[in-house]
Amino acid sequence: MDASNYRRVPVGVVAPRDAEDVAAALAVCAEAGVPVVPRGGGTSIAGQATGTGVVLDLTRHMNSLVSLDPAARTAVVQPGLVLDRLRDAARPHGLTFGPDPSTHSRCTLGGMIGNNACGAHSVAWGTTADNVAELAVTTYGGSAHRLGTGWEGAPDGLRELVSANLAVLRTGMAGGFSRRISGYGGLDALLPERGVQVARAFCGSEGTLGVVTEAVVRLVELPAAPALAVLGYADESAAAQAAAGLLGYGPLTVEGMAADLVGAAASGLPRGGAWLFAEMRDEGAARALIRASDAVGTLLLTDPAAQRALWRIREDAAGTATRMPDGTMAWPGWEDCAVPPARLGAYLPEFRALLAQHGLRGSPYGHFGEGCVHVRIDFDLVTAEGVARFRAFSYDLADLVVAHGGSLSGEHGDGQARAELLPRMYGPSVIDLFESCKRVWDPAGGMNPGILVRPARLDENLRFAVLPSLPFAGEVARCIGVAKCRSTSVGGPGVMCPSYRATGEERHSTRGRARLLHEMLAGEVLRDGWRSAEVAGALDLCLGCKGCRSDCPVGVDMAAYKAEFLHRHWAGRLRPLSHYALGGLPFWLRLIAALRLAGPLNLVSRFLRIPGLERARALPRVARTPFTRSWRRAARRSAGEAPLPALRPFPGAPPRTPRGSAPDPAPQTPAGLDFPAALDMAASGEDPAPPAFEERGSGGRPPGTAPHAATGPGGARGTVEGRVGDSRPQGAPAPAPATVVTVWPDTFTEYLAPEAGHAAVRVLRAAGLEPVVQTGRVCCGLTYISTGRLDTARRVLRRTLDAVGDPQGPVTVLEPSCAAALRTDLPALLPEDPRAPRLAAAVRTFAETLEEYAPDWQPPRLDRPVAGQTHCHQHAVLGDGPDRRLRERAGLTGGLSGGCCGLAGNFGFEPGHHEVSVACAEEQLLPSLRAAAPGTEVLADGFSCRTQIAQLAGGRARHLAEVLAEGLPEPEGLPEPEGPPEPGVHRM
Repeated sequence: MDASNYRRVPVGVVAPRDAEDVAAALAVCAEAGVPVVPRGGGTSIAGQATGTGVVLDLTRHMNSLVSLDPAARTAVVQPGLVLDRLRDAARPHGLTFGPDPSTHSRCTLGGMIGNNACGAHSVAWGTTADNVAELAVTTYGGSAHRLGTGWEGAPDGLRELVSANLAVLRTGMAGGFSRRISGYGGLDALLPERGVQVARAFCGSEGTLGVVTEAVVRLVELPAAPALAVLGYADESAAAQAAAGLLGYGPLTVEGMAADLVGAAASGLPRGGAWLFAEMRDEGAARALIRASDAVGTLLLTDPAAQRALWRIREDAAGTATRMPDGTMAWPGWEDCAVPPARLGAYLPEFRALLAQHGLRGSPYGHFGEGCVHVRIDFDLVTAEGVARFRAFSYDLADLVVAHGGSLSGEHGDGQARAELLPRMYGPSVIDLFESCKRVWDPAGGMNPGILVRPARLDENLRFAVLPSLPFAGEVARCIGVAKCRSTSVGGPGVMCPSYRATGEERHSTRGRARLLHEMLAGEVLRDGWRSAEVAGALDLCLGCKGCRSDCPVGVDMAAYKAEFLHRHWAGRLRPLSHYALGGLPFWLRLIAALRLAGPLNLVSRFLRIPGLERARALPRVARTPFTRSWRRAARRSAGEAPLPALRPFPGAPPRTPRGSAPDPAPQTPAGLDFPAALDMAASGEDPAPPAFEERGSGGRPPGTAPHAATGPGGARGTVEGRVGDSRPQGAPAPAPATVVTVWPDTFTEYLAPEAGHAAVRVLRAAGLEPVVQTGRVCCGLTYISTGRLDTARRVLRRTLDAVGDPQGPVTVLEPSCAAALRTDLPALLPEDPRAPRLAAAVRTFAETLEEYAPDWQPPRLDRPVAGQTHCHQHAVLGDGPDRRLRERAGLTGGLSGGCCGLAGNFGFEPGHHEVSVACAEEQLLPSLRAAAPGTEVLADGFSCRTQIAQLAGGRARHLAEVLAEGLPEPEGLPEPEGPPEPGVHRM
């Protein structure tokens, strides 16, 4: 499968290392009569990157930038080179490669040549064919050709074919426009008056003529300071009509989209119901364009970051367009037909009417400056009636496009989706010429058969036909193959997909895993069902980071799919040791605390490792006194608030000792997860999981809720216990009743980092809120979810709901993964329990609580730079906007690393994961810490992130609450701690 609606199962995949390997593979396949399909990033949306023979994966090894000549403005590239890598190399020289599809972070040069890709800037810089100078091509059987301008290197018979069909080329393919890509649309480049451009004519052949093994491409000058003019129009038709009139002003892009695609993002756009994004070479040109336009609203952006934010709306449209407003899916199939720009305004209303006539929906957008329209349509590609409608609509739309002088494909190729319809666009003589061209290049017909020439029917090989009617199958089919998960770009806040970036293997990408699950459900290639070793192997390196939930344009949630698979895969069987040690973490830590074994365990764990866990990982220390126990004890002993001990700073930071307290006698070594020294394998049954764990989750921000009552709701088995201490100055008048905030004792805070809990209480109290602590056996269940023990997770969550009852106000959860789990996994696992969405809606992060319920509070001014890690679940589920704003108000400057720290809860502690775990940390986190200036505060709200930092960087990161608490004035009249503090454990 690729990014299309089609599925063709190959007999095997070959990853050639060089052109000689390609020739050898083509020779062997020709001798055996096995077809060959060349494949790059697999982002083709018409089915041309699927095949029934041998697939040549050109991305694994043939992915080099061979050379770049800034003076000549050319580059020599291998076919598997990702476009962004070429652009990154050219940028320091003020150059770029002109064509730039929205998949630029993962599409390859070979795939762009095969489809004659274009992109947003083709209005200025042309198609891929316009920017190719030479090609090295190997044909079926192993013959090598060097193509350029002139007949040298062309296959025997091509010159004669052209000479015999000059009239057809001049008349049957006349009247074309820049986006006439369909069929062998570049054959007229072989005309004598066109200079016999053989390399250009080869572009767009979709792997049906030969395999590109090297290319010489032209580069263009990159504008030094481009500006973006956003023009608002009353509706889509008005925007389309205006687009052609802007071309005379020399725009670099003229992209169009309407309100039904943009959705909520329209709030950041100028007035209008549809918009044109016109990029100009500089601000002056942009202002001139705005003055000349008849737009009803305009916006000029010169800041590169602001421009990138708006461009992301356009780049993600291929994914966002797949979701209808009611949540149903839409599919490719008519993704990129094009008409001459002057006809676009008339074409679009007729296109919308045709959709309505067939009872279909879609949101057009695309390259309005060149008349190219992208759209995903809510086809029913499962039932016989729906497939028949898809076929009928395709024929009607082909006729509409041709009636406007257009091309069935405007940049992505015809593949299987439209090749059957080429006779509607071209006359019989042109179709005959296409077939003759195919015979010259590929007389045996072994290159990508069924595509372009003698094509398969457009309703054959649909990938949905093999799936069973199961809800999980619908989730798996959600992956449309857009392959954003294959991006290798490092930097920025994005997370997806850390395991693919570490291994470079398709099966370790979100798409690859979704495709394997697809095949498992189909049962044709993978026949072991839920016991499939192939699927288990691919999912093993899934970190469960949930980055795909937010970063994937269609919201694939591979962490949830992994949990479901593990649930079924291990049903009725003895699980790996790590599932009991890590999955039962709340149980083991509760047991250790109940038996007062923290001290002995910490001592023993210095010398022993737990069986079934990664031996390269040291165990974190267990707190001698759990957070809720010390809270209760302090509440009984004093109304004062105990001071926090000194915190060991990250190396290079100046020592910070709170007034009136001594430094910690020994550094704390926070490390991801902690487990008891003895694992009882008899605990293979579902254990009675208690407190909370915070490993994973997904979802969005809930709406605000009403203030909390001072005590737990009636009927709940758990309770909320009163606050400890009072930070008001002595003798000050009592303030008005404060909002009560329930602090959630997640497993990490409860047993491994109680100092974060105590710090949060101090800060919340200083902000004028009334913190109380939830007690009882509450747990978000994520250790059970992440290890696929879903039945236990449901029982634990029901027990949690019994303990909590019906929260009436904010529930502050300090661990991001625990907050994420409660927000989304809880209601997903218990959809019939009305209490689940109520608790989910009450959950707030620490920063959200302060922003919503103490908006006027001014945090202590700390004025220092920060580095560290944003938790991947925070990025994917909760968002970090409130955290960034809180840090800014406290004078904490700089940003935290994106991506995933690599520990990912249980992942980094499981055997065989250490290398990938470290590789993930080396992407952003560890380099940022090495580059941190002296005095930098290292922040990480996630305990797993703090663990990774401690174990790989050798320093201590802190929760934001700890850092803010340090800046608060010390209250007076505090009780003394109970004896000397245990090294590394913060006590009240």
